[in-house]
Amino acid sequence: MPDSPAIPDPHRGPLWVARLGEARKRLAHTPGLVVQGRLTRMVGLTLEAVGCRAAIGAQCDVVSASGRRVEAEVVGFAGESLYLMPTGDIQGLEQDARVIPTGRVGEALVGDALLGRVVDGAGRPLDGKGPIHSDQRRPLGGEVYNPLLRAPIREPLDVGVRAINALLSVGRGQRLGLFAGSGVGKSVLLGMMTRYTDADVTVVGLIGERGREVKEFIENILGEEGMKRAVVVAVPADQPPLRRLHGAMLATAIAEGFREQGRQVLLLMDSLTRFAQAQREIGLAIDEPPATKGYPPSVFAKLPQLVERAGNGVQGGGSITAFYTVLAEGDDQNDPIADAARAILDGHIVLSRRLAEAGHYPAIDIEASISRAMNDIVDHDHQAAAREFKRIWSTYQRNRDLISVGAYEAGSDPEIDRAIQMLPVLEGFLRQDMHTPVDVAASLKDLKTVIQ
Repeated sequence: MPDSPAIPDPHRGPLWVARLGEARKRLAHTPGLVVQGRLTRMVGLTLEAVGCRAAIGAQCDVVSASGRRVEAEVVGFAGESLYLMPTGDIQGLEQDARVIPTGRVGEALVGDALLGRVVDGAGRPLDGKGPIHSDQRRPLGGEVYNPLLRAPIREPLDVGVRAINALLSVGRGQRLGLFAGSGVGKSVLLGMMTRYTDADVTVVGLIGERGREVKEFIENILGEEGMKRAVVVAVPADQPPLRRLHGAMLATAIAEGFREQGRQVLLLMDSLTRFAQAQREIGLAIDEPPATKGYPPSVFAKLPQLVERAGNGVQGGGSITAFYTVLAEGDDQNDPIADAARAILDGHIVLSRRLAEAGHYPAIDIEASISRAMNDIVDHDHQAAAREFKRIWSTYQRNRDLISVGAYEAGSDPEIDRAIQMLPVLEGFLRQDMHTPVDVAASLKDLKTVIQ
């Protein structure tokens, strides 16, 4: 007698599968209930998970069969799939690893417990001095600040550099960009401003740069005394892009915490370009279309979100004066990131390779640099003296080629004759030894002496 046809098991058939899928969806939509998903695909640095739900920016743990746990953050979604970006080493992950939403969102530990410490992009200590104990936390992404509540920039800030104090005056709460190619003295100038700027707290974000520069910056630039009132966030170039992104946000959040205490904070970010490149890696990894020279639109949205968090607080409160270094690739000042940064910052200081190669330090290109807050923080006499200096300097620079080849005949133009005569004095004013600070009063006195 032939075998009877197999009867479909209603508990394991298509109907069961459909009902199971519906149940999973209902559970995933239930508030407060954590549903584990599984890792289905990894392309580049992007992890794709199904079976769970989490909001953009939420943190998840990815756990392999061997028990290895990797932290990741939700950076996108499509249909039933979540796209995650790891914040740590992904070695050992495998297909079908468990994805567990933790319910946490990015937070930053802030407060005096951080002073004198060096931390990574997650706020974990790197200096071997033990854990950091603080009950003060802030959102990693910051909070929206009402622009009408911000105090205006009215008070000049002494940065110890004569050319900047006299010709590109900086105000407390201002945000400036330091634009430079590689090897033109950017780190040295940044170090001078770090040591000589009058601030209660210094927060340094070393984002995406060489790892060896971290120790050099701490020992050679900040020093033992400088570290007592400083916090360093170090995320070298070998870290995942999301960790580099978090490092810049963490440094800003720490500075915000001190500003809320009413302190005057100096924030140094080296560099804004590496922050943008990290966001580019993330955007391209989740199939965001490139817009300008390979940079997706999210990069140009993230830049102002980061920069706008710095500045003055409420009237009578604290402030964050921020310096962001911008790497001009190939000395191209029209690089997309350099161009975007100029539009959102309160001024920019451009370093010239030509001046650096001539041994002129700091190699500040006075003609290409500007401080948009200068007219609001210095008096009329100071403004007039700075304009006169720039006029004489520009006169020589416009005719430099004619002068250098001997095509200019002395006496042809009194303005050019005066510029040629004054050039050594002008160059001497702009040059400064990195170990010798010059305050605002001395800078103004030297400026008036030069142009008389």
